[in-house]
Amino acid sequence: MTTPPPYGSYPPPPYGAYPPYGAYPPYGYPEPRGTNALAVASLVCAFVFAPLGIAFGHISLSQIKKSGEEGRGLAVAGLIISYLFTAFMILMLIWVVIFIIAVGSSLENIDDGMTSNYTAAPTQPADAEPLPEFKPPATLGSNCQYPATTEPASKPAKPPRTGKVPTEPALVSASITTNRGNIGVQLDNAKSPCTVNNFASLAQQGYFDDTTCHRLTSTPTLGVLQCGDPSGTGQGGPGYRFPNEYPTNQFRLTDPTMQIPRLYPAGTLAMANSGLGTNGSQFYLFYKDSTLPPTFTVFGTIDKTGLATLEKIAAAGTADGSDDGKPDQDVTITNVRLD
Repeated sequence: MTTPPPYGSYPPPPYGAYPPYGAYPPYGYPEPRGTNALAVASLVCAFVFAPLGIAFGHISLSQIKKSGEEGRGLAVAGLIISYLFTAFMILMLIWVVIFIIAVGSSLENIDDGMTSNYTAAPTQPADAEPLPEFKPPATLGSNCQYPATTEPASKPAKPPRTGKVPTEPALVSASITTNRGNIGVQLDNAKSPCTVNNFASLAQQGYFDDTTCHRLTSTPTLGVLQCGDPSGTGQGGPGYRFPNEYPTNQFRLTDPTMQIPRLYPAGTLAMANSGLGTNGSQFYLFYKDSTLPPTFTVFGTIDKTGLATLEKIAAAGTADGSDDGKPDQDVTITNVRLD
């Protein structure tokens, strides 16, 4: 006979013991997964530094695959934008390189043959056009710069002051005293202030004192006495260089007419150079009408007494009898002084 369970007893639950209170999972949706930080960084870097956006994008996709984090769309967007920006920058770089090469080639053509020992083109002075009318550039004298050259100075010299220089007074008187006579000049500060600034600085430092004029030309198209090189070789300079001014600044650098000789009248004082922007200390004293491309900076004129002195030196010819060489009469600059 079966004995009934005592009062208050119940049979065990059919599916085992009840779990303790609080053991059931909470109601509602599971907590959302976080967004991968590198995916966000990839999208941000796509607009700031594309290569970093590419790196972050690939790393974030790898992390998302392993962790199950959100942000795959951000990472993909960052990668696409980064690749597009990178491709654009590469194309721009290629274009810039091609442009620089083209400009360099153009400048080479302009500079071709424009050395300090320039041989004049066959254009006769009577046939050449005059130098262009001077129209002051907006930046005239506003930022004179004299960067150092790789070649050392032929004689110790300090570069002149840089930056803005005055264009007044318009003319500055100076005298070049030589063993053959005095050569008075008027420096054209209104047209070529950076060049006059340089010439005045070298003169005040005594750079030209006791130097020889190493070259005399007497061809049908070029008549100059070339001075300003302490080494006497035609290769020396002050250890720095500076850009051209008038008449070069009246043309665009790519203007083909810059290669056409122009008339430099007798009595002109101009810089000698070995190409655009290579001015230093050497200068030309024109004793007769001559033709040169407008790539030699005019910075003054020679007075009548000085022109007569130059004509006497030129009449003696060169030491070797040629039309381009060392003067037969040694010409030594005793000093250059500003009046």
